[in-house]
Amino acid sequence: MIDSEGYRLNVGIVLCNDAGAVFWARRIGMRSWQFPQGGIKHKEDPEAAMFRELYEETGLTHQDVDIIGRTRDWLHYRLPTRYIRRHSLPLCIGQKQLWFLLRLRTLEDRIRLDCSGHPEFDDWRWVEYWHPVREVVYFKREVYRKALAELGRFLVSDSVPIDPSGYLTRQKDSC
Repeated sequence: MIDSEGYRLNVGIVLCNDAGAVFWARRIGMRSWQFPQGGIKHKEDPEAAMFRELYEETGLTHQDVDIIGRTRDWLHYRLPTRYIRRHSLPLCIGQKQLWFLLRLRTLEDRIRLDCSGHPEFDDWRWVEYWHPVREVVYFKREVYRKALAELGRFLVSDSVPIDPSGYLTRQKDSC
């Protein structure tokens, strides 16, 4: 679904494990990595969209995770001009996302990347909390930084100092 300003409504998913690492997946047939994410269908609730995307992209269900938190507001990013399809209507200029922070509460062997007819990912790994901001495609970096900064409040105390790069410093067992 695309809003009146040209942004596709979308959910982003940050899945963490008990060791404090986050799920990071490689786009199928590519070298780029990202968090699970996907569009919200017409009349679909964002939480329902999140669980649908979670299953399609990781094989996990609501029974496999706990929702720890969600961003308060929509976070936006614009697509670079070369990715905008000028002949598609309505015109999509970027993504408008609500981000969810989930904790894995089952064994990681439940993760499957082939639960949809068109898998998005062909590999995955656990990475340090701020790693994705450095590795995601450049036009998503600011949204990732904002999402992780806001969701980090659910994982660490207010007394945790901010590191020199402006990101929250994580404690090893904070997730």
